[in-house]
Amino acid sequence: MKKLTPRQKQVLDFIGLYISAHKFPPTIREISERFSISIRGAYDHVTALRRKNVIRCNANRSRTIEILDNPDRDEEKFRRVPVLGTVAAGRPLLAEENLEGYLTVPEAYLKKGNYFALHVRGDSMSGAGIRNGDTAVILQQSTARNGDIVVATVDDAVTLKRFFQEKNRVKLQAENPAYPPIYSQDLRILGRLAFLMRSYD
Repeated sequence: MKKLTPRQKQVLDFIGLYISAHKFPPTIREISERFSISIRGAYDHVTALRRKNVIRCNANRSRTIEILDNPDRDEEKFRRVPVLGTVAAGRPLLAEENLEGYLTVPEAYLKKGNYFALHVRGDSMSGAGIRNGDTAVILQQSTARNGDIVVATVDDAVTLKRFFQEKNRVKLQAENPAYPPIYSQDLRILGRLAFLMRSYD
């Protein structure tokens, strides 16, 4: 079996990540949108993966991609990322009772550190390409640089916003002009956005 190209490896990782999150595989269109390539280009990558015997699929049906266990394939390492649900006011975000389940994420997507995932609700960050229904994978940390997109708690509420440190306060900026910025002198940063997962249904 020929080795996978770097882009083929990325497409295969995305398929595995998508299946882990949604329990069904992505469509060719979703693969094309994820990598900003044509539908034909996505189809060619899927065809190449099928020929290299790492997936199987039915070209005449949607959502039939299946990843195969192949002894010739480079062994991939995965990590489980906890998925945390909607949090009631006053309940700590990282509390065990908020655990919904886990995403199985290829190590290649992650750096050192601890991660958690949240379901995005609302459109306050639509200008940054973050949509209602996305799953945000967050690198857990307590500090941020100006311009980072962070998860923070303000007055016991959890929010995903862009971080800016001002002279005597912090500004959490939405990426939608319909939402005013949040100013605070007392907030807690829980983590920084690492990447998004999205269903196109």
